[in-house]
Amino acid sequence: MKKFLQKVKACGAVVKRFIGRCAAVLKKWSEGCSSRMEKPVAIANRFSLVLHAVMSAGIYFIMEAMSRHSALEAWNFMTGSPKVFAYNTFMIFMTFMLVYLFRRRIFVRLLITAFWIYLGYMNGTILNSRVTPFTGQDLHLITDALDVVGLYMSPMKLITQVGGVLLGVTALVLLWKYAPKYQKKIKWPLSIAGVIIVPVLFAGSTKLCLEQRVLSTYFGNIAFAYQDYGLPYCFFCSLLATGMSEPYDYSKDTIDKIVEEDKQAALSEDNDTEKPNILMLQLETFFDPTTVEWLEFSEDPIPNFHRLMEEYSSGAYKVPSVGAGTANTEFESITGMNLRYFGPGEYPYKTILKKTTCESVAYDLRSIGYATHAIHNNKATFYSRADVFKNLGFDTYTSKEYMDVSNTTANGWLKDEILVDQILDNLKSTARQDFIYTISVQGHGEYPTEKVLEDPAIKVTGAATEEKNNQWEYYVNQLHEMDQFVADLIDALDNFGEKYVLVMYGDHLPTLGLTVEDVTNRYLFDTSYVIVDNMGLEKVDQTLCSYQIAAEVLDKVNIHTGTMMQYHQNRRKTKWYLQDMELLQYDLLYGKKYAYGDDGTTPFETIDMQMGIHQPEITRVISLPDENKVYVFGSNFTTASKIYINDEWQNTKFISNHVLQVKKVKLTEDALVSVKQLAPGKAKRVLSEGNTMMYVAPVAEEETGETNESGDTTDMEETDGTTDTGSEETTGTAPADSEAEGTGAAQ
Repeated sequence: MKKFLQKVKACGAVVKRFIGRCAAVLKKWSEGCSSRMEKPVAIANRFSLVLHAVMSAGIYFIMEAMSRHSALEAWNFMTGSPKVFAYNTFMIFMTFMLVYLFRRRIFVRLLITAFWIYLGYMNGTILNSRVTPFTGQDLHLITDALDVVGLYMSPMKLITQVGGVLLGVTALVLLWKYAPKYQKKIKWPLSIAGVIIVPVLFAGSTKLCLEQRVLSTYFGNIAFAYQDYGLPYCFFCSLLATGMSEPYDYSKDTIDKIVEEDKQAALSEDNDTEKPNILMLQLETFFDPTTVEWLEFSEDPIPNFHRLMEEYSSGAYKVPSVGAGTANTEFESITGMNLRYFGPGEYPYKTILKKTTCESVAYDLRSIGYATHAIHNNKATFYSRADVFKNLGFDTYTSKEYMDVSNTTANGWLKDEILVDQILDNLKSTARQDFIYTISVQGHGEYPTEKVLEDPAIKVTGAATEEKNNQWEYYVNQLHEMDQFVADLIDALDNFGEKYVLVMYGDHLPTLGLTVEDVTNRYLFDTSYVIVDNMGLEKVDQTLCSYQIAAEVLDKVNIHTGTMMQYHQNRRKTKWYLQDMELLQYDLLYGKKYAYGDDGTTPFETIDMQMGIHQPEITRVISLPDENKVYVFGSNFTTASKIYINDEWQNTKFISNHVLQVKKVKLTEDALVSVKQLAPGKAKRVLSEGNTMMYVAPVAEEETGETNESGDTTDMEETDGTTDTGSEETTGTAPADSEAEGTGAAQ
């Protein structure tokens, strides 16, 4: 530790000297510029607008080269779409008008340049790891990104990135202090007029470009939109255009007409027959790798899924994203709503659903007596699910914090096989029919470029480089294990003995650089789905969009309830299907809610959702005052379980699912001890808690003079255990039952 601190100190000294030298150079440069650069500066000031225009074009070219990972592609875009290129250049030029409001013009110019260049760099970097470009909505996901950044970047790469940002900030600070200033008097009326007039002209050019279809406000495919309309325009569209705009012809009469048709059709159906358990399983980054034309496999990587597709209803599954955006496929699948009507790149989980309820298949099934559950083997707060699921009608939500996290993939994701027992626990938790929505995580990237599987079950060849082949081999073997999980789940459901319908599908394709030319169907927004049952349902193969799947499953089991579900069941093949869908979902989420009656209020209330099926339960508390240790015994403990004493958080060590330990603590008489499940992070968000016990100090036994051969009056057993939950990484010992050391009483 001492050597490490010495190295840090030495590095700090080097950085300090470097900054000092840079400051000296800049100061000398600043002083020298005042005399030698008078004439060039005067010329530059006179033609500054022209120079800003040229600079804007150069900056934009660099941005597109970064985004497209090719200067040649950027050149082809510039020459092939000159109007779009000019428009985006004008946007950058507009920001340079701010320069005229400052004396430190060199600094402001470089600050604006750094912003645009960094935007291009961010987009290019993100496109390296996923197909979806950098959007304004990604800023809402910054906390989630920080949680998983370690899984996508090596420590050295992460240090390099952070170091680069810090170096850039340092350079800007030095420029602010030492760069030459504008010496003449600022012409405020002219400068302010320019700041106003140029944006007005830009607004006019935007309107003209939209009218002439040079640009578009609708992005059917956001990745293609960035290619067609340029990074600056698309990024700010995604940042500013959120939610849904009111559709043409939106009115009470229009919505009443749409809803009445669906209600009349539903009345003619029989909803009284016995209903099965309904399960939806969203498989992370799951698709058929045999559709990649140049990949070869030692054997079928997903034999069970292929067999199921031959035996049960199945087909192509059209999803709204590629390479990322799990929550958006999830949103469409649960609600029956179409993301194409939202702002480009929007995640409703991060916007509207955090503040309002939304009709969903969970709410619909809950209204006819189903218990509704969500399960995810990732952290509860990812994509804000711990908050959003309350507004989607789920009674319970079991996340990673309630699971054994010991079995993970090489890149740190919890394997899906654990979900079998979790699903069965949810089925057993109620006597009613259950709706269970499960989100898996095993197939998640990033996929390692080095070979981490020594003896893979599926050997993969055909990729262009060894690094790419390693990535594909790793990914395909995760698919292979997920395929086995699917088979195990179906066996478990068959043995459970209740009627069920299980729909499974992939949420999007992987982030492995696929293009439309690489896959047999020439489309990157298709995965596959299959609807398995033990009721003998008719096999019907068809292509479905993710917003249609829930209605299709309900229709198969003769359930016709819910506004969006009825709409899809009755209108999917009609002429005005998409136009009326936009009207209906706008009404339900953003409009007057005419579909629910004249009072304009939603019938859906936020659920008092229970986190986890099994809560931590304390059965005994033992204090070892001589060792400053406390042991809590019970059940259902996980690495997310934390001990609280008198409602104060304690640095807890996980020993096993029956034992937790706290060091450097002495319990006082009547201390209240509880165990709470916490979400990861410094906020210490409590997801749920079990019972509370009041500690009662043991009564000293009277001396009887009887001892065993060794002279001990008590016997202590010890159990070794370790934890990796952020507490001390040491091996601890836990005593077995010992009344002489202290007890707890249930409160």
